[in-house]
Amino acid sequence: MSLLPELRYPTVTELTFSAQALAALRPGLCVLRQVGLSRAGRPLHLLSVGHARRAVLVVAGAHANEPTGGPTLLALAERVVHERELRDGTSWHFLLCADPDGASLHVTPAPRSLLEYHLGFFRPAGPEQPEWSPAVLPPDRLPPETRALTQVIDELRPYLQVTLHGTDLGGSWVQLTKDIPGLAEPFAKSAAQLHIPVETGASDAAGWPTSGPGVHVMPGPGAGVAYPSMPDDARHSTWYHAHRYGGLTAVVEVPMWASDLVDDPAPHPAPAAAIRRLAVRLLRDTREVERVLTEALPRLEGVDGPLLRAARWALELVPGLAADWTHTPPAGTTMAYVGSVDAFARRLPLRAAAMLRRVLQEQEDDAAPRLGRLVETWSEAFAERFRARWVPLEHQVEHQSRTVVAAALHAREGT
Repeated sequence: MSLLPELRYPTVTELTFSAQALAALRPGLCVLRQVGLSRAGRPLHLLSVGHARRAVLVVAGAHANEPTGGPTLLALAERVVHERELRDGTSWHFLLCADPDGASLHVTPAPRSLLEYHLGFFRPAGPEQPEWSPAVLPPDRLPPETRALTQVIDELRPYLQVTLHGTDLGGSWVQLTKDIPGLAEPFAKSAAQLHIPVETGASDAAGWPTSGPGVHVMPGPGAGVAYPSMPDDARHSTWYHAHRYGGLTAVVEVPMWASDLVDDPAPHPAPAAAIRRLAVRLLRDTREVERVLTEALPRLEGVDGPLLRAARWALELVPGLAADWTHTPPAGTTMAYVGSVDAFARRLPLRAAAMLRRVLQEQEDDAAPRLGRLVETWSEAFAERFRARWVPLEHQVEHQSRTVVAAALHAREGT
C-alpha cells in the first residue's frame, strides 16, 4: 500500500502531446483533430487511426477520478498503428479526454495510498458528467462535452464504443449495452495473468444478467432497476447513443488498488441484514459530513464551484440509496455483491468529505482539518477492510487494452 506506483498518470496536455507525436510520425494513417470545447474552453481532441468506414470509438476521461483510461488509450493507439490486423477493415478513433475540466481538478497523478488519492479527489455532480448528463438533464441543457461526444458518435456510427473507466479499490468488470459473445473468456484470462480480481458482484451492475464472471449485460429499457432512487439510469446515458446505428457500448473497469474480497461467488449467509447494516453506516457517516457542511454554509456564502456542487450532489444521493437498501430485497446475495455494496457505502461519504475539505481549505476555513481527519480515517479503514494492494499501472493498462481489443474483435465477428 505504501509503495509509489512505478508510473504516473499523464495529464490531458501530456496525452495531447503524445497523440500529436503519433500523428506526426504516421501522417498518412493518423489524424488528430479538435471535435469540441469544454465549458471552460478546453479543447476536446479525437485521434483517428485508419480510414475504414467500420469504426471503433474509444473514450477516455469520462470520470475525472478514473485516470487509467488516458494511458490505456495511448497504448491502444500505438498498438493499432503497429498491428495491421487490428486495422483490417476497421478504423479506430480515440477521444483523448471527455471531461478535460474535470481532469484539471482531480490532482493525484501518482497516489501512494487511498488517502493521497482522496486528498486530491474530484468527481463532478451527475449533471456535469459528459456520459451521464442525458440521464438527468433535458436535451437543451446538455453540457458541450456531451454534445461533442454524441456528435462524434453520429459522425462515426461505430459498431463498438468502448469507454474506459476504473475503480479506486476492488476488481475489474465489464458492462455491455448488448452482449458480446466470447468476450468473457479473454477478459477472465487477462485478469488472471495480471493478478487482477474479477468483480463478480459489482453493485454498479446490480441485478443485471451476466454472460460470464464479471461481464454484465445491461437490461433492456423495460426492466426495473435495483436502486430506484438513483437518478442516473445508464439506459439514458451516451452509452446507448451508438444503438441508433446498430452499435453497442462496452464499459471496461479496472482497479487502481485490488481486493481479493470482491470475487467471492459464495452465498452470503445473511445478505439482507448485512446490507441493512451498511445502510445504517452510510447514513451515520453522511451525517458527519453534513454537520460540517451545515456549520460552514454561512461562511461559504457566495462560494460556488464544481467541488462544492459535487460534494452536495453525493450527499443528496444518500437518503434514497439507504432506503433502497433497507426496504427492498438485495439485488445480489453473494459475498462479492455484499462486499461491493460495502465499498459503495464507504465511497459516497468519503468522496463528499474529500471534496468539501478542498473547498474549505481553499477558503482557509477552520473546519477543513476536521474533514481531513475523517478523510484520513475513512481512507485507511477502507484500505484495511478490503486488504488493498496496488495494481501496477502497466498491469492496469495492459488488462484494459487487452479487453478492448478482445471486445472489438468479438463484436466485429457479429457485425
